[in-house]
Amino acid sequence: MTDNFETLQGLLQARHSCRAFRPDPVSDETILQIVTAAGRAPSWCNAQPWRVTVTRGAETERFRDALLAAVQNDHPGPDLPWPESYPGAHGARRRECGLQLYEAAGIARNDRAGRAEQSMQNYHLFGAPHVAIVQSEAALGPYGAMDTGGFVTAFMLTATALGVGTIAQASVAAYAPMIRAHFDLPESRLILCAISFGLPDMDHPTNTFRTSRAGLDEVLDLRG
Repeated sequence: MTDNFETLQGLLQARHSCRAFRPDPVSDETILQIVTAAGRAPSWCNAQPWRVTVTRGAETERFRDALLAAVQNDHPGPDLPWPESYPGAHGARRRECGLQLYEAAGIARNDRAGRAEQSMQNYHLFGAPHVAIVQSEAALGPYGAMDTGGFVTAFMLTATALGVGTIAQASVAAYAPMIRAHFDLPESRLILCAISFGLPDMDHPTNTFRTSRAGLDEVLDLRG
């Protein structure tokens, strides 16, 4: 039991948002392992509302080009509304993460062009050889989306265990109508996020920093 906890804790600490990838593809066997393991995530009444479309090879490049064209020509249209704000500590953590990224990438605080270029890396999929488009059944509403969040976490932890880097991207889901059309997905599925993944380029500066985590005093309200 202790060994299981230590293994899980190690994976949680090792996982990070990978923002630079090597071009080498991940094997089909590894992709199947990741998705199979992620499918063990818990869900309400075992509904398992998630679906995932994974690209490889030329299909990744075709989607990358289509996404960049959508960013340049279309208006964002996410299936779920963006947060209205990031109040208090939530905003502070968001700013801290951004500042760490820009510092690692060597982008000065007043370099708006540099920041914009770094932001656009989201739509280049950070050079990843694969992207997973994560969907949930629209009829299951926010609880289906919540359950699918568990699938996303399990996907990324399994990938970490197999030496594969990942980054979950809500920014890509801003172009949900284009994504559905591109992959011929039904309107009954919500586009929740993308997960770009591949072998991490650990020599890239954007992969050198790690974000902080809130202490127990900020998270836990233990009573009784």
